[in-house]
Amino acid sequence: MAFHSSPGIRHLEQLTAQLLDGVILIDPAGTILSANAAALKMHGVDQLEQLGSTIEEYAARFSLRTGNGRKLKHREYPLFRLLAGERFPDEIIQVAPAGEDEARWIHQVRDVTMDADGGEPDYLALVISDVSARFNAEVRFQAMFNANPAPALVVRLADLRITQANPGFLSLTGFAPEQLTGKGLFELELLSGLPDLPQVRRQIADGQAVTQTEAELLGADGTRRLVIFAGQPIDVTDEDALLLTFADLEPRRQAERALVASERHLLTVFEMAPVAMAITHHADGRLSRANAAFRQLTSYDTAAAIGRTIDDLGLWASTQERDQLIAMIGTEGRLQSQDVRLRRRDGEALDCLVSAEAIDVDGVACILWAYADITERRRTETELASAIDEVMKDASWLSRSILDKLATLRRPQTQAPASDLTPREREILDLICDDRDDAAISERLALSRNTVRNHVASIYAKTGVNRRSGAVVWGRERGMGSRRA
Repeated sequence: MAFHSSPGIRHLEQLTAQLLDGVILIDPAGTILSANAAALKMHGVDQLEQLGSTIEEYAARFSLRTGNGRKLKHREYPLFRLLAGERFPDEIIQVAPAGEDEARWIHQVRDVTMDADGGEPDYLALVISDVSARFNAEVRFQAMFNANPAPALVVRLADLRITQANPGFLSLTGFAPEQLTGKGLFELELLSGLPDLPQVRRQIADGQAVTQTEAELLGADGTRRLVIFAGQPIDVTDEDALLLTFADLEPRRQAERALVASERHLLTVFEMAPVAMAITHHADGRLSRANAAFRQLTSYDTAAAIGRTIDDLGLWASTQERDQLIAMIGTEGRLQSQDVRLRRRDGEALDCLVSAEAIDVDGVACILWAYADITERRRTETELASAIDEVMKDASWLSRSILDKLATLRRPQTQAPASDLTPREREILDLICDDRDDAAISERLALSRNTVRNHVASIYAKTGVNRRSGAVVWGRERGMGSRRA
């Protein structure tokens, strides 16, 4: 530290030498009398002369800006204001060597005046604290705070008033900054619906961390949104503060409400549907839901059916058939209009068309079943087929147009798909449907009559008929035969 020699100055040297804060002394004429080592270091110099002998020289060697970056005129420098008698208990100043725009040091300065006899001050002192680290942390925090898409507030712990709200918070709530800054967090009633409001208030007031908590957040329009928020004490601002961050849960809540409403509507449709429907667990086949049409179809009431397995109910006439269909659902995720036979509670057999779809209910893999009762239709078709068979025992006197009409009416209970026939069998059946006898077929295809008879027998077995007229009807139902009457 260097000083101009005088008894008073030497005494001040002893007082300031060990201070961590920097001290620059000037006299009422603007001469720089002394600066301790801390003050020199905070300006990047090690000799008093490098600061300048007067405040004008100091102003020529250093460029000063306000804390927010506005460049200061010389008369606004703290040393000039000190000389003019202004008071500034604490001010942030950015300092750089003259000609440089980027600040090298951040000072917090305050004024001190000293006099020996109570009259005009003998010395004026500028006390400097190096707050570069804190200021840089504040700058980084401010940049992160404003850029963070998560809504956030800074609340001053001294009085629980809001000092900052980031763009994310303003966008979420619709408030303008002036509607929040300086307002009490709880005076505005921003947060409601807390599980333990007194405890949260105590934690915030005591500067404690607040764990994630759900709450209703007030919006500028008076509505409230479901959020989850947390609080963390921070020391990167001028005052002790708490950073509150928020996550918007309102879309999730709306989606959950919509899902509940949708499920409620679906359950209503499910219950009122005229088609018999049931839901079983995929894992064990337990019945979890059944609609009114299902209960009517099977004669099982809800209490007797829900929670029991399909095996317990004895619903399927063939467990092998059931296992094949469940395996198909497991592979393809669905099945459509399969012929099955079920049993009512009283043991009566039911012919049904069943469709099914693999679904998820409350996170559990399930199967939705839909049953269409075709018992009466099947009975009618069987009776009609029997009557037609009886008429066609001797079909020689029937014209081909009558045979065609009978073929469209007859629906045998067991109908093998045409794809089960071999190409040769299909060829022979085509000729049978054209009223060719075995001799004509043998000649047409260059086959022995015995070979033709073997093929005809195989056709009977595959189509489920036992006479030539039945084979004609079976083939005509599938568009076979080329001749027309």
